[in-house]
Amino acid sequence: MNVFVTGHRGYIGAHLVDLLKKAGHHVTGCDLNLFDGCGWEQLVQPDREMVCDVRMLTPNDLEGFDCVMHLAAISNDPMGDLDPGITRDINARGSIALARTAKAASVPRFLFSSSCSIYGKADGGSLSEEDALNPASVYAESKIIAEEGIAALADCNFSPVFLRNATAYGDSPMLRIDLVANNLLACAVAKGDICIMSDGTPWRPLIHCKDIARAFMAFLIAPRVEIHNQAVNIGSDAENYQVRSIAEIVQCLVPRTNLVYTGEIGKDPRDYSVDFAKLRRLLPEFRLQYTLEAGLEELLIQLSRHRFSAADFDGDSFVRLRILRHRLDRLKMPITFATA
Repeated sequence: MNVFVTGHRGYIGAHLVDLLKKAGHHVTGCDLNLFDGCGWEQLVQPDREMVCDVRMLTPNDLEGFDCVMHLAAISNDPMGDLDPGITRDINARGSIALARTAKAASVPRFLFSSSCSIYGKADGGSLSEEDALNPASVYAESKIIAEEGIAALADCNFSPVFLRNATAYGDSPMLRIDLVANNLLACAVAKGDICIMSDGTPWRPLIHCKDIARAFMAFLIAPRVEIHNQAVNIGSDAENYQVRSIAEIVQCLVPRTNLVYTGEIGKDPRDYSVDFAKLRRLLPEFRLQYTLEAGLEELLIQLSRHRFSAADFDGDSFVRLRILRHRLDRLKMPITFATA
């Protein structure tokens, strides 16, 4: 197939390009390169690359593609809160505009990278796709608006799917340590302490970043009749964890570390576990390859191999918010694009 991937140089996109290429698909990647220089390891290159703000794409750019996989976004709560206007423009209005462009180009399938964070705070029990949404951030709100706007474009020729990903973790060529599980492990390795900013009680559904990429692969080839215009939670029931349980796994992997509750944010309002029955029903053969313990053990090996240090932990390269602060002005102006 001929596949167009936005955000292909990102934390998940780096895995997705690799998987698509190994499966024999022709891949065009589109990325603003906002986090250029943050690479952890060499990236697998797409067949064609566009250095471009996705808001600048035209129908001509997307003509002839079988699927658009839209991962590009201001990608978590702290970054979304840094400039809410930009977050809404890119994540919400920009995503809807890209879907319109894809539809105008007669692209039949549009896979949108959404988030389980749109559930916000639960009052008990695991949340399914039919439950009420309770966003606790601009980032989560922007994903809801995008889902609604893109869903309205669905018809017999244009089939969107909304992958509501659990919280990502794990090793990637574009490593991030600003994700809860990665952060706790990186802190243990670099500092000898496992620092928890909340009280440790909030629940999170977790998924390895490579398993998210595998889910995109599965939805690429899934029968249209099964997935058309569906929102689907991406993860596993067994991979819902309280933050303190994540920290305990880290402590087992990195012995002689101390659990430190800093209390900076007290009771985190983002507190939810998620039901993944719909994913099992729609894609019965799809299973996660990683458990949290196995994924963190793999990441620990990589951190050791790269001699991950306190300087790395405190530096900018692996924390997207720090980079974004430096480069925010690039998002406030039209971006011309080049192809390679």
